[in-house]
Amino acid sequence: MPSVETPLLRNLLLTLVLGAILYLGRSFLIPVAYAMLLALVLYPVVVRVEGWGWPRWSAILLALMLVVLVFVGVSGMLVHQLDQFVSALPRATVGRSSDGAALWGWLRDRATDLLAEHRNDAVGMFLDALPGRSMTYLTTILSAVFDMVLNLFLIPILTALLLFHRGTYVKVLVRTVGAEWAPRVPALLRQVITNYARFIGGMVQVYLVVAILNTLGLLLLGVPHAMLFGPITAVATIIPYVGIILSSALPIAAAYSATGEVWMPIAVIAVLGVVQYLEANLIFPKLVGAKLGLTTLASLLIILAGGLLWGMAGMILFLPLVSILLLVTREVPEWAAVRLFLSGEDHP
Repeated sequence: MPSVETPLLRNLLLTLVLGAILYLGRSFLIPVAYAMLLALVLYPVVVRVEGWGWPRWSAILLALMLVVLVFVGVSGMLVHQLDQFVSALPRATVGRSSDGAALWGWLRDRATDLLAEHRNDAVGMFLDALPGRSMTYLTTILSAVFDMVLNLFLIPILTALLLFHRGTYVKVLVRTVGAEWAPRVPALLRQVITNYARFIGGMVQVYLVVAILNTLGLLLLGVPHAMLFGPITAVATIIPYVGIILSSALPIAAAYSATGEVWMPIAVIAVLGVVQYLEANLIFPKLVGAKLGLTTLASLLIILAGGLLWGMAGMILFLPLVSILLLVTREVPEWAAVRLFLSGEDHP
């Protein structure tokens, strides 16, 4: 038994240590991983522009500007649509002030009933403690916003450095892995770039499917401008947390202002929630995981582990990162079991 237990315990200890490093170092590793992903995606663009005779720094700047334009365009579209609906709400709700008063009255009554029903249990204690903990929650929100803004500035800088000094980093990698692995590094890097391109293609397909499902659900509910809200709520998920909240506010406001029915916003939330659940647990693992050579089960477990260790960033980044591990397992016969689990491949 020692021959079986020793490798098992060693692998278990290695997994625990790696998990601890990923969790404790997430503040540093998340922006680095995003920068590496962005650098690999932009690498073909930079090389193409350099082939036109552009200096490397200008080619990198052009590629990053394209990314910024896409990001600003999506964000601007969301803000513009939100501003339009906020401006239109007073006109749309004319004659429905009684409905609005009824809605807020119903919410107030339900909150009062909830407090009365759970006054002496854990729920009541939690609700009573909410006002006193408001500063803690506010600090947490501000910290998350600060981290997001910091990463928005840090990730492009790291990406530019990775692209500019890419030759040096490849040499460092070749000398680090040793003589046995050095000849394999160029081919592995080409496969990594191909996998990241597949990852981006899979993400585009995910957004298309989510946009179609959102649009169909909103159309069935009779929400005005469903053909507009469906794609917006899908594309907005590019911006973690903030995007989905802002974009879902638009169809919710439109649904209530058009009908005045209390159940319509709830129905819109239900539709978008179901689609988001399907996207996280079925569509994303199937479309993106398959393009990376990962099985659906492995993709789902990787997403769950990424969410546990790195939150939303882990759910996005762990799949392409594990795809690199899959490429390495194909070169290491001793890792055949890992390769079999991740991809279902039972051959070298």
